[in-house]
Amino acid sequence: MTKMMAGQALVKVLEDWDVDHLYGIPGGSINHTVEGLYLEQDKVKYIQVRHEEVGAIAASADAKFTGKIGVTFGSAGPGATHLFNGLYDAKMDHVPVLAIVGQVAQPVMNTNFFQEMDEGPMFDDVSVYNRTVTTAEQIPYVINEAIREAYRQSGVAVVILPEDLTQKEIDYVPSKTPKEVTNNYSQTVDPKAIQDSLKMIKEAKHPLIYAGRGLLGARDVLTKFSEQFNIPVMNTVPSTGVISTDHPNFIGTFGRLGTKSGFEALQHADLILFLASEFPFANFWPKNLKIIQVNTNPFDIGKTVDVDYSVIADAKSYLNDMIATGETRPADTWLKANQENKANWNKWLDEQAEDESRGLNPEAVTKKIAELAGPNDTYAVDTGNVSEWGVRGLPMNKNQRFAISGLFATMGFGLPGGMAGALSVPDAQAWSLSGDGGFAMVAPDIITEARYELPVINVVFTNHRFGFIYYEQAESKQHFYGVDLTDADWAKVAEGLGGIGFTVKNKADLDEVFAKVKDLQANGNKKPIVINAYINPDDPIATAFMPLDEKLYGADTVKAYSEKYHIDPKTQPSLGELLRAQGDDK
Repeated sequence: MTKMMAGQALVKVLEDWDVDHLYGIPGGSINHTVEGLYLEQDKVKYIQVRHEEVGAIAASADAKFTGKIGVTFGSAGPGATHLFNGLYDAKMDHVPVLAIVGQVAQPVMNTNFFQEMDEGPMFDDVSVYNRTVTTAEQIPYVINEAIREAYRQSGVAVVILPEDLTQKEIDYVPSKTPKEVTNNYSQTVDPKAIQDSLKMIKEAKHPLIYAGRGLLGARDVLTKFSEQFNIPVMNTVPSTGVISTDHPNFIGTFGRLGTKSGFEALQHADLILFLASEFPFANFWPKNLKIIQVNTNPFDIGKTVDVDYSVIADAKSYLNDMIATGETRPADTWLKANQENKANWNKWLDEQAEDESRGLNPEAVTKKIAELAGPNDTYAVDTGNVSEWGVRGLPMNKNQRFAISGLFATMGFGLPGGMAGALSVPDAQAWSLSGDGGFAMVAPDIITEARYELPVINVVFTNHRFGFIYYEQAESKQHFYGVDLTDADWAKVAEGLGGIGFTVKNKADLDEVFAKVKDLQANGNKKPIVINAYINPDDPIATAFMPLDEKLYGADTVKAYSEKYHIDPKTQPSLGELLRAQGDDK
């Protein structure tokens, strides 16, 4: 038992849970927690962000990169409300985050005091655990329970701290309960579910795996299953890297951030193994196929799409049990056509990277990132058109880690995520990819990267528009209104905020700048870098609907689409054509 200020005891609990950094801004209602951080600064690093939203998003990104809980704090009033963007990102992508929220002192609560708000109800919707402490002595206990619940329910835990309690001296006794957060038992899947699944796979001509975030960390198992059963693999965007992006069985993803090979595979599939995901766009899949859904959460079964067979189980255990049967299916025309289709798509992306006829293409930028990226690098990708370029172009073939604002899809995720990557995986290069719209929302926190010597490479794709929204207005035949962006010299902004700035306008610039960046990092640079890349403002190729098969869509539709997006059907034959050429016409 040791006497100490309750705010310091709070930080001691974080230490016990292996938290080594957290984000926030001081304020009167949270200052004694900040004092606790000062007293424990050799154990827990306090990162002073320039906006609480940035801290909360970074905490969510920490959890996405590592699986460990991210921690953020804000003072009463605006400090608390600024947290919501990052907390909702964590909630909707099911990652553990602890939010420590200041409150006015107990004696002035309910008196309309300065910055007093009824914070409990405010955080009810975003949290899996939401408590206001009532005594100083219970602070360590409540923080401990909050962290357990954040891990148990994969969500946001909120602890609200009245100002007068954190400064009180208490008798602190560390909890001796082991800090376990993962199951230490093996799951056995119902043998009937395994046999039924095998039967459905054998009956299918065109089976497809659709893998979600629940399989992150199980790449070897998913890869072995795909190879043993010769089934092509797609993944949701947040689970990018669940299978190596250069594996021949990986064919991409579906939707606006998707691939030609992914879209077309779904149009010809007759069975989907829908694994460890609540993919919200599954209701856009074709209706004439069967679905086996595997998920640990019964609530997620059938939530986004009706399914034919459900297995309430851990997807990794399910795949291991399927592998253990020793069953297989042949490497047939279905697999080979999908592999060829994906290889053709990759070739098209490479061609886009080399083409400067309409300006610098974003594919050239992501290709350059891929050349410089290391085996353990982290990528934080913002929301917007940049999501498409990141998903399609970043290598996830070794131990790289990928984070994006998935279901919440908040702009401004890139820079905070890059910061989190540098702090959570300090022995690798951290990257952030942003559009000029998203970057403008959070650019001042380049100061934070500079302050803490975080040499993140922040790439800004500048096209002078909110590209995603521009596309939506175009598709709905609206006037283009409110989507144009005034230009800013982000390289100069970076220099003014303590970083290093570069401007890129063509491939020659790109080669020169990336060579300089490579030298800077190799020589121990500790400053953040901003690469402002002025790109071709054309819309990215629309992959949510890719009518390239004349048999399905007609010659006129194929011609209009291929001309609009500069894609040659002769070098990019549809999956239907590839299948028919091999005598496979389902």
